[in-house]
Amino acid sequence: MVPPPPLRGKKRRDYSKIPMTFTTWNNPSLRRRIWAITWPATLSNISVPLLGLVDAAILGHLDTPNYLGAVAVGAAVLSFLYWGFSFLRMGTTGLIAQAYGAGDVRRDKQVLGQSLILALVLGCCVLALHPILLAIGLSLMAPGAELGHLANSYLQIRIFSAPAVLTTYAVTGWFIGRHNTRWPMVFVVITNVLNACLDLLFIVGLGMNSDGAALATLVAEYCGCAMALAAMWHHSGYRLDREWLRMLSRAGEYRELLVTNRHLFFRTLCLMFGFAFFTAKSSHFGPETLAANTILLNLMMLAAYGLDGLAHAAEALCGSAVGARKLNNFYQSCLALAFWTTALALGISAVFLAGGPYLLPLLTDLVEVRALFPEYYLWLVALPLVSAASYLLDGIFIGTGQTRYMYYSMMIATFGVYLPVWFFTQDMWNHGLWLAFLLFNGARGVGLGIAFWHLRRREDWLDEPQSVV
Repeated sequence: MVPPPPLRGKKRRDYSKIPMTFTTWNNPSLRRRIWAITWPATLSNISVPLLGLVDAAILGHLDTPNYLGAVAVGAAVLSFLYWGFSFLRMGTTGLIAQAYGAGDVRRDKQVLGQSLILALVLGCCVLALHPILLAIGLSLMAPGAELGHLANSYLQIRIFSAPAVLTTYAVTGWFIGRHNTRWPMVFVVITNVLNACLDLLFIVGLGMNSDGAALATLVAEYCGCAMALAAMWHHSGYRLDREWLRMLSRAGEYRELLVTNRHLFFRTLCLMFGFAFFTAKSSHFGPETLAANTILLNLMMLAAYGLDGLAHAAEALCGSAVGARKLNNFYQSCLALAFWTTALALGISAVFLAGGPYLLPLLTDLVEVRALFPEYYLWLVALPLVSAASYLLDGIFIGTGQTRYMYYSMMIATFGVYLPVWFFTQDMWNHGLWLAFLLFNGARGVGLGIAFWHLRRREDWLDEPQSVV
């Protein structure tokens, strides 16, 4: 069904007066749309770490652990680097969702083309600067001499996947903005399955060890990118004509996309700093505490993948509602998503609380690390409940294009809450670090909640979101 065109004329100011009843958030049609977007997105997110275990399983059976260590170090460096470019996916999703809601085919086509060009340019920049970027990444990881040599060899191969990875980000954002998360799920699952098959060929069959793992991932990522572009071309029906080339050649037309991505880029940098700071300070408490914190944080990230599925639904549904200038639909979607996010967060925390004493010991055989779990696992139980609001509100603000508020709230949460709380609770040792990290995630949600209330009170959701830079 083609989305309705945008309303013309003077903006009305009474859209938000809707009854907050049971049927508002339990509307069957809305519930189906939410979960139709959420479950493929969640499977896409979870498939990455689960299928990534194949590398570890194959390399872990070689005659030395150095190859596994090299892949762990190299993958960590690239994950950190590519995470910094995740704004490409988020920025594309928000703008495409608004165009989809407004039925604006020209804008959809323009944003898609601009995102692909930006992804290609950034990918080429990464390739041009990769000696510097990889040297910085390896110096921060500080592996030993032999491990560092193997990790550098791994990175020198895998870094050439940058254009493919960033292009796939842009295409994935386009699909999610159009309420289609099934194709992105297909890209991710097939890419990872192909990677596992190529691991067997290059590592076991050809004996290429960690370099084989890098080559397998490189080939799989380019195959996934080709599949994504083919699916996009088929579903969009777009052709590279003169009109599209004219749109993409005007530098001024890139302003909205660049401003949106600029806010998301600096917001992502702060988030990356938050996780890196947590890991760095954990190492000061000894290797056992670092190992325990890392395991707990990885479980928290697994929970975040589930909550991110609902955030993707928020990006698509809220963005298209604002694009169609239907604030009733927008607020109904927000309310329904808030209910399901709260329910999911409660469920995850309940599973952690009930299953923690049984689940955590399965993740390590080290007695010293196991002994620390009972002392710290309640922080893990609390994190989904405290963080849920920030995940949902991130999705709402990405979808509506109000990304500057995400940047502001992240800056305040990082430098106004996280670091000061850590500084004043250092005598609490690891508990102080966990408290600072918990409040950091909570502050993100509070800051965005205040911004949401501000925009609702002023009814600014339909204003040009980037009018203030």
